[in-house]
Amino acid sequence: MIGTDLDFAKTCLLAGKTVAIPTETVYGLAANGLNVNAVAEIFRIKKRPTFDPLILHTDSLAKVENWVVEIPKPLLLLAEHFWAGALTLLLPKKGIVPALVTSGLETVAMRIPNHPLTLELLSRLNFPLAAPSANPFGYLSPTTPLHVAQQLGNEVGYILDGGKSQIGIESTIVGIENGLVTVFRKGGIPIEDIESLLGQRVALRPHSTSRPAAPGMLQSHYAPRKPIVVGEDLSSLLEAQAGKKVGVLAFQKLPALTAAQSPTKARLVLSKSGNLSEAAQNFFDFLHQLDSLDIDVIIAEWLPEIGLGKAINDRLRRASFLEKS
Repeated sequence: MIGTDLDFAKTCLLAGKTVAIPTETVYGLAANGLNVNAVAEIFRIKKRPTFDPLILHTDSLAKVENWVVEIPKPLLLLAEHFWAGALTLLLPKKGIVPALVTSGLETVAMRIPNHPLTLELLSRLNFPLAAPSANPFGYLSPTTPLHVAQQLGNEVGYILDGGKSQIGIESTIVGIENGLVTVFRKGGIPIEDIESLLGQRVALRPHSTSRPAAPGMLQSHYAPRKPIVVGEDLSSLLEAQAGKKVGVLAFQKLPALTAAQSPTKARLVLSKSGNLSEAAQNFFDFLHQLDSLDIDVIIAEWLPEIGLGKAINDRLRRASFLEKS
């Protein structure tokens, strides 16, 4: 069921059920983050391995302090500047946070999402919501209520309809490692903005094949069911896929195409103006569209390695990992 009934959403959550919630990044599959049985439902529905930790969501910095031991000074600066927003902080957890949420780690991922409907729901709760993306594990993240319904169907107690996600890619995850501010996952807050605020360079954590240190760090992730190939030159990629029905995901401009190479519906441009924010907002939605078509393969081009382009390229890299391996 899809709707905007916050009272019903709250009732579901209090009963230990799941609710899909809108955020500015992607839709999350939410449950009471302090209720182990409810959190276990998230892992079951998503078929997510329990070694991959979850993010806890709430609506205020004061509430965050209920569940963490401390907020180190540089991370507090980031929180005060970017929350509510597409920033997740890795913080030392209090014992009240279940080990299932953190996959046994001593840090918990915390975020205040910037979506009016979800912020209002969170303000009515005295517990945080554990909420990874509302999709089967490893598949494309959902940015509309329809994506959630198509992927998870009746498994979800309720889908809170907040429209299309405005950023369209997951949050940036930042923590402290070996005394250094470290980005564990590229996302909706550009690394350049973080470094500008802190006045220093940050470290980058590599992806993990197992036992990730933060949510969303696995090397193969965010993938469509169709194979996806990424490169610098779409024309060359098309030539390499001769004889196949190809879906094309271009950044600004489509290459020269024949009808045999690509069905009309399978030619999508992320941003004709070259706007990286628009490209991010369209990214998962366009991959969902291509993945639903009768095609053999998706080809995509790398975006400029600046700002949100870094986060989009990160998703493309991991979406194509199985194809390359």
